[in-house]
Amino acid sequence: MSQTLDTSASAEDITKPRDSLDRRLHGVLHRMPALSPLVVLVIACVVFAVANPRFIRPENLSILLQQAAVVGSLAVGQTLVILTAGIDLSVGAIMVLATLVMGKLAFGGMPDVVAFLIGFALAVAAAFLNGLLVTRIKLPPFIVTLGTLSVFTALALIYAQGQTITLNPGTFLTWSGTVIPIGRFGLTVGVLMMLLLYIGFAYALRQTAWGRHLYATGDDPEAARLAGVRTSRVLLSAYVVAGAVIGIAAWILVGRINGADPNAGLNANLESITAVVIGGTSLFGGRGVVVGSLIGALIVQVFDNGLALIGVNPNYQVLAVGVLVIVAVAADQWIRSVKS
Repeated sequence: MSQTLDTSASAEDITKPRDSLDRRLHGVLHRMPALSPLVVLVIACVVFAVANPRFIRPENLSILLQQAAVVGSLAVGQTLVILTAGIDLSVGAIMVLATLVMGKLAFGGMPDVVAFLIGFALAVAAAFLNGLLVTRIKLPPFIVTLGTLSVFTALALIYAQGQTITLNPGTFLTWSGTVIPIGRFGLTVGVLMMLLLYIGFAYALRQTAWGRHLYATGDDPEAARLAGVRTSRVLLSAYVVAGAVIGIAAWILVGRINGADPNAGLNANLESITAVVIGGTSLFGGRGVVVGSLIGALIVQVFDNGLALIGVNPNYQVLAVGVLVIVAVAADQWIRSVKS
């Protein structure tokens, strides 16, 4: 008895992608980009807790969260820009300049609220300048923000004149540094402000038209334009809103150090990018969740804190973070390259 071969069925079976483990893993990571950094964070916490029990003491965890508050806040603004396939190398410099303006004006006798509003407006204006150069003159974001990084850093140093401003605790500007004791655990207002930023922008990115347009512009600007999205306006809004977030981060930094210091936040530019990349947001735009940036900021602080507690040379701490960034970018490339 001869059997008839179903040619069409055989061809379909041959060409149908195999539901292999790597394809399933790819699908999960594509749908939940914050999953892999969350796993890394949990594993790192377990390892450091076993290596040195001091790591999980409430006092140490309090310090860890307070250290993450500034970079974690900056990472919110950085996430908005990177989701549009851009990058902002000047966020830390803008923040430091804003803190100096707030601090010096308040120290000179201006009401704290007015000093804050002027510094906040300066941060928004600086980010608006970045956005204009990117959207109107069509310069690459990397080149624009690399240039403004030097400009804002120089302005901060010139304005500070080598001075460090110390403010009295308990004022409006230093309110963000107020500690809320929870047993032996100390939670600052600045940490709560950072968490509120993440909650607010997680909602805005997923539940509003502006958030959907931001993702669409970063994923495929031409397709978004043809669909009716005003991509230039969306890009400009990403920088402006990021500037507002930087202004809040400046307030958190003033509260954390009880003043303003031109040398504070020297590495905040790269640390914010590191947090966003480790958190699963793609440098190519259009993919990522803002909560991943919070996880990324915590990972950086956990590694710095944990490695210091077990006595690792600080140079190896920097090395560990660098390896994490490379692995995160490589993982993003793999997720994008595998055909779904």
